[in-house]
Amino acid sequence: MTLGEQNVVNKAAWTADRVSAKVSSMGAFERYLTLWVALCIVAGVALGQMLPDLFHAIGAATVAQVNLPVAGLVWLMIIPMLLKIDLAALGEVRAHWRGIAVTIGVNWLIKPFSMALLGWLFIGYLFRPFLPAGQIDAYIAGLILLAAAPCTAMVFVWSNLVDGEPHFTLSQVALNDTIMVVAFAPIVALLLGLSSITVPWNTLLLSVILYIVVPVIVAQFWRHMLLAKGGPVALAKTLRTLAPLSLSALLLTLVLLFGLQGEQIMRQPFVIALLAVPILIQVYFNAGLAYWLNRRLGVAWCVAGPSALIGASNFFELAVATAIALFGFRSGAALSTVVGVLVEVPVMLSVVHLVRRSRSWYERDTAMRPATAKKEAAL
Repeated sequence: MTLGEQNVVNKAAWTADRVSAKVSSMGAFERYLTLWVALCIVAGVALGQMLPDLFHAIGAATVAQVNLPVAGLVWLMIIPMLLKIDLAALGEVRAHWRGIAVTIGVNWLIKPFSMALLGWLFIGYLFRPFLPAGQIDAYIAGLILLAAAPCTAMVFVWSNLVDGEPHFTLSQVALNDTIMVVAFAPIVALLLGLSSITVPWNTLLLSVILYIVVPVIVAQFWRHMLLAKGGPVALAKTLRTLAPLSLSALLLTLVLLFGLQGEQIMRQPFVIALLAVPILIQVYFNAGLAYWLNRRLGVAWCVAGPSALIGASNFFELAVATAIALFGFRSGAALSTVVGVLVEVPVMLSVVHLVRRSRSWYERDTAMRPATAKKEAAL
């Protein structure tokens, strides 16, 4: 191994160690995210009823259909998450190519299309009589947006909970972020087109630039500056400082969203339950598929666990922001993405439980191919 490669590995290992060390401090938020979201729903609905003019003014602050206050809040949410990502970890892809191949396939070739199919089946057909006719297409669009981008930040927590291989998690997230820059808009446009939804390309491309390209560039430049000036200690200190700001931005975004959605939610709470059905199915389907494929390929359990979780989780911050940009605060698309936030944590924790409980079953199969599994686990 060359000195440069060793430095990449050392940096990736340090980042993984820092992420693991922070799980205990982050745990209260991640563990109770559903509770915080529920409180934001209550607060948003109440404030929307008390201060309707304020929320309407915020909703009208747009450029090319992109809401500027939301864009600022999304930056505050996303940049601290992307600051954790060391794109040099892409060099670790070779060490875990089987797990990487499975996760990439599930994330980009299966999940968006399976969610579109589930949306068309459940929302467009089975549940159509129980949903507002004018919002059917928007609900499906929101589900597609939710599935079109894999999660970046919280997968570190899920990986830690299943004793995942940290280098694999880092390299997979870095690779997903790189793919997202070029693949998110075409996939969304294709699937929305198949749903007979007119795609405002200028708004979609502006959303990709605002919510993916610019935050990635800013985060990586900032990360480089921090490491150059103060090393790992400076980066860790900055991440600790930004953590409450990122959380506050997420919760404030939800308050704004539900402030404008409040009347619809109070009038039709059953809609939220119906929208949750295809989301739940696609999470378990994609997690199970990734886990099974890794097992068939003889991938070590410490790689298969995070692979399954990364394959199933969603980048809900991006989905919410893009839904608002494309369809507006009051749209069914925005509501669909928020339902995804509501169910994300409890569902993913249940997947963590299933992965941990099934370890002995998984390793009975990989034990038949010990050379592959042991080599991958040791890297």
